[in-house]
Parts: sequence; C-alpha cells; structure tokens
Amino acid sequence: MLNFIWSFLIFSGIIFASFTGNIENLGNDIISSAKDAIDLLIFMAGIVAMWNGFLTIAEDSGLVKHLSGKMKPLLHFLFPAIPKDHIANDYICANFIANILGLGWACTPTGLLAMKALKELEVGQHEASDEMCTFLILNISSLQLIPMNMIAYRAQYGSISPLAIIAPGLLTTTFTTLIAIVICRIMCHKKHKASTHLF
Repeated sequence: MLNFIWSFLIFSGIIFASFTGNIENLGNDIISSAKDAIDLLIFMAGIVAMWNGFLTIAEDSGLVKHLSGKMKPLLHFLFPAIPKDHIANDYICANFIANILGLGWACTPTGLLAMKALKELEVGQHEASDEMCTFLILNISSLQLIPMNMIAYRAQYGSISPLAIIAPGLLTTTFTTLIAIVICRIMCHKKHKASTHLF
C-alpha cells in the first residue's frame, strides 16, 4: 500500500511539474536532495558510531548491569512476570538507556534481544505477553533526556540553537511515557480480571 502511495505522489509531482513548466526545477531539486541525503547519512553515521561506542563501553564496564540493578523496582513494577535475575531485565535496561539518550538506532539490537528473552519466558504461547506489549508501548512513547536525533538534524540544517529541543522533548516524552504506563497497567488489570472471572 505504501509503495502505491509513494509511487502515486512521485508520478503526480512529475506530471504536475511538466504541465506547469517546472520540470527543470524538479530535476535540480532531485539532485540537490540526493546530495543532502548523502551528507546527512555521513553526518548521522558519525553520531551513531560515537553514541553506540559509549553504550558498548557502558555495557562492557558493567554500568548497564549496575543501572539494571538500580532499576529493578521500576522494572518489576512494569514487568512483574519477569524473574528478578533474568537476562531480559539487562536488555530492557540497555534499551531504556539508549532511548533516554535519544539513540533510536541503538535501541533496535537491545530491543530485539529483549523481545527474544521475553518470548523464551512464554514457552508454548502464540500471542504477545503483557510484558511484550508493555515493552513495545514504552519504546513507542520513548522517554528522551537527550534527543540526539533531533539535535543532529537541527545542527545539520543550520539551526541557531540545536539544543533548544531538549526541554520540550523531555516534557513531551515524559508525558507520553506516563500515559503509556497508565494505559498498560489499566489494560493488564482488565485482562487479569477478565481471566479470573472465566474461572
């Protein structure tokens, strides 16, 4: 469906540019956009490499393990079915740290490992557990202390104050994360209540 939508938009733009005499401008813009995309790719690759390196150092030094221990009360509240010493807690903690630092790219590997570990706890189940759903929703809400993505984009495109996004970003993501937690707790409670009534 998305392929159809994008194809329609592209061909509509080309046809419209042809009829309005802007086909040359369209060609120039395509070339310019391609150059901008490569420049942004190289710029973001450096940012990704630096922060992923920091995250790897944090994992290897035991910092992630230490923070995971400190976060145990929160993790137990959010994911009560996960055993306290299970490896899923470490993966979820590393994922949350990457999210808080605004490293959406670094979240993917730890997120996949966390989901795999959560799946192992649900042997024989063929649907997502409460913990999986909660983890996914918290990733979507994405509490961010330092939104590196937005800061990097703003710096790349000449923003006078790239860091100005920090305060509104923190406020917004804090609000969405709190709402996500409340919704998850309500839905999990309703599900458990309904399953109790069945028996």
